[in-house]
Amino acid sequence: MIKSKIKIRTKHVPAGIQILYEDRDIIVIDKSSGLLSVKANYEAENTAHHLLTNYVRKGNPKAKINLFVVHRLDRDTSGVLIFAKSLEIREKFAAQWKNVEKKYIALVYGNLTEKSGIIESYLAEGLDYKVQSVKNPQDGKLAITKYKVIKESKNYSLLEIDLLTGKKNQIRAHLSEKGHPVVGDVKYRKNATKGRLALHAFSIRFKHPFNNEEMMFETKIPEYFLTYFDLRGKSPFESAD
Repeated sequence: MIKSKIKIRTKHVPAGIQILYEDRDIIVIDKSSGLLSVKANYEAENTAHHLLTNYVRKGNPKAKINLFVVHRLDRDTSGVLIFAKSLEIREKFAAQWKNVEKKYIALVYGNLTEKSGIIESYLAEGLDYKVQSVKNPQDGKLAITKYKVIKESKNYSLLEIDLLTGKKNQIRAHLSEKGHPVVGDVKYRKNATKGRLALHAFSIRFKHPFNNEEMMFETKIPEYFLTYFDLRGKSPFESAD
């Protein structure tokens, strides 16, 4: 793990957040499931953006330090998330975003016939806020999801996912349409048991927008995902090949 340039004040870190790295330009965190990335109509303060802003201001709400959203995760998706400390840095991120490598881990129902592959379709959001594939490219946005099975049990599979495009609910919609919805996804699976959404933003690789340094941050797979498999103390990646 890359060492933080700014000392992490561990006892002041907000609940639901683990700070992985901070310097004068960016802050990288591991967000817990259930925490919004940014404010919504129904919630303004219990968000990663608001809590982190207070943290970097060292508890002084009148301080002029602002954070800018580089990308977002769904409220119920956990994992790595980046914020910029200036509009200029966010703009530089935006310019290189197509080259940023983002990997997710998903726990899904069932066993996939094809143990690796690419799911590609045009996605559109309906009136019910649910995203689904459409036949006419003009009606949707191109979404490409690359996946690989890294562990299986009788009724579940653990997938490593490369997000080749970043559309809303892309992973959840694609896996559901393939017949293997994410565990805990009440939005994309009928009669799903309500629990935490088993989708985790596992790692991210990018070039630092200020000095072009190659950076890579990897988080722990939530223990909950691993309870569905007999790993005998091994990493799920050890038997991937």
